Amino acid sequence: QPVESGGGLVQPGESLTLSCSFSRYPLRHYAIGWFRRAPGKEREAIGCIAGSSGEENMHYIDSVKGRFIVSRANEKNTGYLQMNSLQSDDTGVYYCAMDPGPGDCPMVANDYHYWGQGTQVTVSS
Repeated sequence: QPVESGGGLVQPGESLTLSCSFSRYPLRHYAIGWFRRAPGKEREAIGCIAGSSGEENMHYIDSVKGRFIVSRANEKNTGYLQMNSLQSDDTGVYYCAMDPGPGDCPMVANDYHYWGQGTQVTVSS
């Protein structure tokens, strides 16, 4: 399963980059999804990046567009979520997930087969 790392405590306005390592199969075939569960809220998809068959297209929810960037380093079997201008509303447990399906990356949790354990991100002054 994927393994997330990079979470922590940051102040509003700061940046943080999460990593998602996956050793099961060559990463290039998999879409990578990033999800967040904020305190008291349902888990939500925040961004994804397609695999090679989806031409590595990327999607984001509106609340993180322009602040978060999803990327991947297939040669390292690792995906990344760069988070800039963090706000208190970004606090939550962040998960990465892998989808072996072809084409574009889904923004639906049920389409992902492999899930990490999550990493806590806290944005607070």
